[in-house]
Amino acid sequence: MNIAFSIVCLYIVLLFMISYYAKRRAAGDAANYVLAGRQLTTPLITVSIVGLAVGGASTIGVAEQAYKVGLSAGWYTTAWGLGAIAMGALVAKKYRELNITTIPEMLGRYYDKKGMIAGIACQILIQLVVMSLQYIAGGSILCALMPEIFTLTSGMLTSAVVFIGITLIGGMWSASMSNILNVSLKYIGIILATVVCVHRVGGMENLKARLPANVPYLDFIDGVGILGIVSWIVVLVTVNLSLQSIIQISLGARDVKTAQRGFIIGGLMMLPIGFVSALMGVLAKSMFPAMSPALALPKIIMSLDPLLAGITLAALWAADVSTACNLLLSSATLFSQDIYKKFINPHVSEPHFVVATKSAVVILGLFTLTLAMTISGIISTLMIGLSLTAAFSVIVLFTLFAPGLCRKNSAFYTILSGVVVLILWQTTPAVRIFPHVIYLEWLACCTTFLLTYAFCPSQKLQAGLSNPRE
Repeated sequence: MNIAFSIVCLYIVLLFMISYYAKRRAAGDAANYVLAGRQLTTPLITVSIVGLAVGGASTIGVAEQAYKVGLSAGWYTTAWGLGAIAMGALVAKKYRELNITTIPEMLGRYYDKKGMIAGIACQILIQLVVMSLQYIAGGSILCALMPEIFTLTSGMLTSAVVFIGITLIGGMWSASMSNILNVSLKYIGIILATVVCVHRVGGMENLKARLPANVPYLDFIDGVGILGIVSWIVVLVTVNLSLQSIIQISLGARDVKTAQRGFIIGGLMMLPIGFVSALMGVLAKSMFPAMSPALALPKIIMSLDPLLAGITLAALWAADVSTACNLLLSSATLFSQDIYKKFINPHVSEPHFVVATKSAVVILGLFTLTLAMTISGIISTLMIGLSLTAAFSVIVLFTLFAPGLCRKNSAFYTILSGVVVLILWQTTPAVRIFPHVIYLEWLACCTTFLLTYAFCPSQKLQAGLSNPRE
């Protein structure tokens, strides 16, 4: 067994030890399991949002993109950071005031039943797509680490065991506490490996000389281009305002100020790290010019000293674990809270509700593994799936800041228009009048929401935005 593989095995053992410690805190009612009893501190909120954002797409995916277009690929993670800051500054306080557990719960409280059902289906679909990408990134890391043992498929299977196991054991407490290790490991490992690799190629000037001249590899804008960068920012600000896994982290905070501070600090931490991963992709291009872009980052790390290679590969895998656990838990919460409890067993006891949530963790984890076998292209797939959050962000912003413009059927028709736009974008090239689908999503969803206001005056919301349970 080589050194690198031993380090990854040690990391897995530490993860399960943390999870079993967290299991005691997650015991009891469902709120302890899915929201950590609303007792997360600022550091735990910070590492949770960083752990969710800086995953496979922000490391392996960014390096893959940078191998093809250069440093500008790092804007993907910076866009995540800007989105987290926007979440903390704009809507974290509003979500806490609603005292909800899920986005569909908000839809069910203020909108009609079909809007809530559409919201459940789309939120779960979005998260399962994103979750599936973590298996791909995790599998590629293990495949590069031990090619004589792991194929991409067996690496994905191993990742699934860890992702599902960690989440199943301790829920939100497990995901947040393990992120202290995950975030520390990923930042230290990736930064240290980058410094060593830059030194190996003789510095930035030598790196520039080794790269093809026809691609702006060391330019921070060209490559992805200004329109592409702005599109990423719009998508990821949209995502941070309304994706269940992100909202669930903020709802787990002990108070509003904790949630706000955690998201803003986490967002600031994300701003530079994407460019470090992008630089690793560029270094891989200079050192291995004819390899598969998807294996760019793992391959260059395997060329390092075995100890550093093991630490860095464990760090990359930590990025996947931290993202996957939050996504899996939030998807299971959507199922148990908004499907099982509302439609299947409304009078379920707390112990049975926790069992239902844990069962959903296993079932959805296995389903996303199957889905992952059919997906390729990490960032491109992610951008398409996340674009559907525009409908939810429109609904959330109107509900929180302009409730007078809301109608009972606004949520349903807005989500429906978002789905239709996404389908047309994928199947009918003639509708692609914008540089990215996210712009058309925002235009269509805002228009639809306002049209329901104009044409359905009798559907005005009866409830205000105060919590009816207070």
